[in-house]
Amino acid sequence: MAADKAIRKFGHPGKGRRGGRYEGKGRQVEPAALSEIQTMLGDRPRRRDLLIEHLHLIQDSAGHLSARHLAALAGEMKLSLAEVYEVATFYAHFDVVADGDSAPPPLTIRVCDSLSCEMQGAEALYDNLTERLDSGEVRIVRAPCMGRCECAPVAEVGHRHIVNATPEAVSNAVEGGQTEPSIPPYVEFDEYEKNGGYHILRACLSGERDIEDIISAMEASGLRGLGGAGFPTGRKWRFVRAEPGPRLLAVNGDEGEPGTFKDRYYMERDPHRFLEGMLIAARAVEAEECFIYLRDEYPGLHHVLAKEIAKLGAAGLSEGTKITLRRGAGAYICGEESAMLESLEGKRGEPRHKPPFPSQVGLFGRPTLINNVETLYWVRDIIERGGEWFSSEGRNGGKGLRSYSVSGRVREPGVKLAPAGITVKELIEEYCGGMADGHEFKAYLPGGASGGILPAAKGDIPLDFGTLEDEGCFIGSAAVIVLSDHDNMRDAALNLMRFFEYESCGQCTPCRAGTEKAVKLMSAADWDQPLLKELSQTMLDASICGLGQAAPNPLLTVLKHFPGDLT
Repeated sequence: MAADKAIRKFGHPGKGRRGGRYEGKGRQVEPAALSEIQTMLGDRPRRRDLLIEHLHLIQDSAGHLSARHLAALAGEMKLSLAEVYEVATFYAHFDVVADGDSAPPPLTIRVCDSLSCEMQGAEALYDNLTERLDSGEVRIVRAPCMGRCECAPVAEVGHRHIVNATPEAVSNAVEGGQTEPSIPPYVEFDEYEKNGGYHILRACLSGERDIEDIISAMEASGLRGLGGAGFPTGRKWRFVRAEPGPRLLAVNGDEGEPGTFKDRYYMERDPHRFLEGMLIAARAVEAEECFIYLRDEYPGLHHVLAKEIAKLGAAGLSEGTKITLRRGAGAYICGEESAMLESLEGKRGEPRHKPPFPSQVGLFGRPTLINNVETLYWVRDIIERGGEWFSSEGRNGGKGLRSYSVSGRVREPGVKLAPAGITVKELIEEYCGGMADGHEFKAYLPGGASGGILPAAKGDIPLDFGTLEDEGCFIGSAAVIVLSDHDNMRDAALNLMRFFEYESCGQCTPCRAGTEKAVKLMSAADWDQPLLKELSQTMLDASICGLGQAAPNPLLTVLKHFPGDLT
């Protein structure tokens, strides 16, 4: 009787209120789309942390992410459609196409508009390419730093980077169908091992090398995290090792700071030196799995690492430590360690609140050692030569070696391995061949976009951790961008603030709204300096992570040191 009443009120189970078949609320999964998704994924696991990897598969196959495919993916992975959409729309390299909208053209050309490229004519390159090539088959878009600042300006045709780009070179690549990444020669596994590579790792695996001695050597070297934070490496290893297992290791290969390209430089030439350092670190902290988070702007390196990691497994060198290679998807914020962990878990790359710190509660809630690529690159040399060898290097009170990514108005830009503590004037004269012809040294960024801008008059400050903070700057990842009398500091600061506006993850209001308002104020003919300072202080005080806290640095240093460029 009660059942009959319910049927009269709500309709028969499986029927709509008007007696039709009940289809459920929200977007329904199309059988054809589900079949296509299942084919793309094959026998890959449907785990939540693989969401971004699966989105890449769809993007690579279809050229975009359609609403029907996203719905099918959500159903296949047993996730809500909202979970899939919020991730897909967060990352810049995913093209989400709503119902009724046109899919993007088959080929995308990205023109880097970060500071080093803008100084070398990226805006004119963009305008020229738009006139030449923008059509139904090709689209031209601006893009943030691609990690090739020494060869500015840079464009990317599909997945192929055109360095020192000209309209003719880009057009030729398009006409020739050259859209796949070019892979320069590098030290492969056999050559690396032949020249003494992996003997330290083998000694660790056999027990010949004591782990305590390894960690002690790292502590004695004074090596600090070279991704920008500068935390002592040996101490971090010891902290993680002291935490209860199981433990993990995550490699930060997402060097998205404008002006930074040293990690790419080392991986392109000698990837196994980095991989051996990673496996030694994993052995030291007894990590069960290593995750390499590589920025999506380095597609050629993804191929190289995948190929060489397979060789490690075949040689038995990764025994007991699984190596997982993951792609970023175009989000500068994922260079922040906790945002990277979120991305590795298949989520939006939004920074976590600390504490707890990743060494205690990191990836998948486990104690996690996080090191960047260059930090691990030095491990083999330090253990072979001894910690004292590394710490004995340095200049002007600095200790160790630093890889300075130098771009801008110098005659010979590139990665310069120099003593920590060298000054920018010494770096320019001794390692970069001096200033470019016709340019006079005017200013420099000591630590990339977030490190502030200093005048040439302050070019005698040692470039090292702790030496620049009194000037409102910091060394960070040692991305040195040199500016000349041809450059306007107001324009430089606006370029950098636009970058931060674009890359803000949006999680906290001070950064999300602050960068947007700053760009509007800085785009005005006359800067409202009191308001800009007040806005900057709010961002410094209240932003959740380093992006919002560092975004005002270029603005504040330009206000302080370059009043003549504001009129």
